[in-house]
Amino acid sequence: MAESTEGGSGGSTRTVIVAVLMNMAIAVAKTVAAILTGSASLWAEAAHSTADTGNEVLLFIGLRRSAKEPDARHPFGYGQERYFWTFLAALGIFLIGGALSIGEGVRSLLVPEPLESLWIGIGVLVVAFGFESYSWYTARKQLRVESQQRQRSMVEHLRRASDPSATTVFLEDTAALIGLVLALAALVLHAGTGWAGWDAVGSMGIGVLLIVVAFLLARRSKTLLLDESAPPDVLEPIRAQVAGAAWVGAVHDLHAVYVGPGSLLVNAWISPVEASCRAPGADLVRQVAQLRSTLLDNPAITQVTVTVSGEQGNGTPPARVTGS
Repeated sequence: MAESTEGGSGGSTRTVIVAVLMNMAIAVAKTVAAILTGSASLWAEAAHSTADTGNEVLLFIGLRRSAKEPDARHPFGYGQERYFWTFLAALGIFLIGGALSIGEGVRSLLVPEPLESLWIGIGVLVVAFGFESYSWYTARKQLRVESQQRQRSMVEHLRRASDPSATTVFLEDTAALIGLVLALAALVLHAGTGWAGWDAVGSMGIGVLLIVVAFLLARRSKTLLLDESAPPDVLEPIRAQVAGAAWVGAVHDLHAVYVGPGSLLVNAWISPVEASCRAPGADLVRQVAQLRSTLLDNPAITQVTVTVSGEQGNGTPPARVTGS
């Protein structure tokens, strides 16, 4: 069956709320530590956590808006709201996190500042690592459950998941953990060598890391917004289900696109077996309706369109039966 378990809002909401709370506390602590130490890397980390907090608020808005029921203006629902708000979050990571971190690194190179209150900075980074690890673990746990249900590896699921919320939090927190290691190394090297350039290099490294994450998230959101076809491991079970109907002779074509996380629009073009071709039209309509009803029993399928061709070849299909 299609991915009926992916895209549920419960796990994603918890993951996003945990990330918002963790990053809010971390952003405040890093800002205070950056003021006390004057470290460019800590300023970059403060900007990073501030951006992450804002981005996760955007994800939460997307989660709430995507839960609205379909209406006359949006007959397939509001699921793609998540993709739009995730795209905005990616822009936030790029502009607030990446660009500001690189800018702070350049400023630190041009106007180096002495490092003060080293142990406060180190302490804040260590505590932040603990908070970020918990948020990262929460996102990873959700993604691992989803990937096991879909029988995918974690890497494959990150590339193919139709719900971008947990993926965004996971990638942000992975970048945050790497960034914290870079900031800690920069602090220690600055203190040990007396050269402020280490701090600047750390800040710019964090900025480059965030820009890479922003690019990956924006690319995935764009793909989902442009109605990318569902992957083969989602399509093939649907194709097998359609082909398995006793009256179906051939499945000429089958498409499925995401109209929201774990929510598919399915189009099938089929030819009936010869006996069904000779049967009364009402019988064929009833069989098509039954097939649609069976497919719609899968909660991951929102809409089904079945096009029936009276030919066994590739002729233009003369009849279409639709519904939601």
